[in-house]
Amino acid sequence: MWQYISFRALLTLILSLVLSAWLGEKFIHYMRKRKIGETQRDASIDPFGEKKVGTPSMGGIVIITAILLPVLLLGRMRNIYLILMIITTVWLGFLGFCDDYIKIYRKHKEGLKGKYKIVGQVSIGLIVGLVLWLSPDVVIHENVVKVKTTAAQESVTAPNKIENDTIQETIVVHKDKAEKSLKTTIPFVKNHNLDYGVLTSWMGSWSGAAGWALFVLMTILVVTAVSNGANLNDGMDGMCAGNSAIIGVALGILAYVSSNFEYASYLNIMYIPDSQELVVFMCAFIGALIGFLWYNAYPAQMFMGDTGSLTIGGIIGVCAVIIHKELLVPILCGVFLMESLTVIIQTQVFKIYKRKGKKVRVFRSTPIHDNFRKLDKDLDPECKYVFRNWPRNRFHESKITIRFWIFTIILAAFTIITLKIR
Repeated sequence: MWQYISFRALLTLILSLVLSAWLGEKFIHYMRKRKIGETQRDASIDPFGEKKVGTPSMGGIVIITAILLPVLLLGRMRNIYLILMIITTVWLGFLGFCDDYIKIYRKHKEGLKGKYKIVGQVSIGLIVGLVLWLSPDVVIHENVVKVKTTAAQESVTAPNKIENDTIQETIVVHKDKAEKSLKTTIPFVKNHNLDYGVLTSWMGSWSGAAGWALFVLMTILVVTAVSNGANLNDGMDGMCAGNSAIIGVALGILAYVSSNFEYASYLNIMYIPDSQELVVFMCAFIGALIGFLWYNAYPAQMFMGDTGSLTIGGIIGVCAVIIHKELLVPILCGVFLMESLTVIIQTQVFKIYKRKGKKVRVFRSTPIHDNFRKLDKDLDPECKYVFRNWPRNRFHESKITIRFWIFTIILAAFTIITLKIR
């Protein structure tokens, strides 16, 4: 049974879920006994009166532990992809822990400075990109589209007459030789992949190295962006954990079909040998988040903190890069992208008008999920809001969270079917 990836993956999911739920109870008891909890949540931000201050934070420790232990037990530790996922988890988990430690134990509201977070995220992106470039174990079988020509079948009206027409059938095959490649899947474009090397072909003999350098830069961008997007999405009970679990399911499916020769041919995507171990890791990821939701659902008994959110985003970004689906991330992680863009728009517009001596904001509050629960009495009376009357009604936190989950489910399903809508 241990030879079947489905058995190991599902067993990992069960173990991580049970472990996360069990550790969660112990963690909450430990933090409350020592009166260690969230110090920055503003109770007034919840119009329905649910108090947030004092709720144990740093629950990301539970998530990370529930991921790593089953993976170390059931995963094949010689697999380069699994090693990269473990390094990413530990690296960003430590980075987030430092931020939470400064906020909670040292009572510094800002936590770890933003530039140090960026350095940490860029560093792990650089490590992952370089390993994928230089490791001889990282190879793929490129998908090649061929046209097969066959004679037409006998005519129905005249059985003894063979039509002169031929039938052309398009089939997808994979190269026999596994090799390093700079190609990645493009959504909506039939029979075509993006080759980073083509973008640097004008550099002559340096085009190969330049193509890999561009790939490394893309890896850094994806890991940093998704990690920050998940961090911004972690603002309501169950929001980030639920959205990330849904995204994890989609990535697990994509990793499975990429590791299966027949499914990869059917979907016209690259066949990536040994990537099935990512399915084991993503099942642990999903199980840990579902177990965490047992206590993080509204009203939350603990928060994941940056220890969890930064790690979750990094795991999603690295997994997408490994299976050559990084160009699908804007669709799959559309909620994270929306959270990040609204913060950027809000910040930049405010800065521009501030130089002119005016106070202007686009949204009532950002990240965008806060816009749906912000009260008029909490707004700055001296500030002009572009979307002051949107939405007209405020919503309960749990309703906002579930609607964001639904939106993510739609995006996840759409991400998968883009492989056929080409």
